[in-house]
Amino acid sequence: MDDSGHRSDGGAPTRAEQACFEAGIKFGSLYHQFAGTPVSPDSAESLAAAMAEAIENQPHCREVVVSIDAEALSEEIESGSADYTELTGRLLDVEIHVEYEGCTVIAELVMEEGYPLMSIREIDRPADG
Repeated sequence: MDDSGHRSDGGAPTRAEQACFEAGIKFGSLYHQFAGTPVSPDSAESLAAAMAEAIENQPHCREVVVSIDAEALSEEIESGSADYTELTGRLLDVEIHVEYEGCTVIAELVMEEGYPLMSIREIDRPADG
């Protein structure tokens, strides 16, 4: 980097940075495509599987693990007036594995002050990436 904080290589992202970007794309797609979906204890498992399978179709995606917290789901339903609720980040446990040109990133959904955020848990990068 030069004195202004810019890269001397013109700003091209590293493989690790690109892998993190790809993970973010997958999370954005997963969350915003499925948030608000009606979910009940009977449909939670199939919804989680459909979410994982849909996101695994995207480029550079190696594995997606989605589960819906049964206890949190029951609490949401009990506090409402129907036998289902809408899917929110509070109900989700998500892990996404992305591989980009030999660099692997594992990202997960975390709740921070009641808000769902993507967090990079691990980056396995080649020595030059």
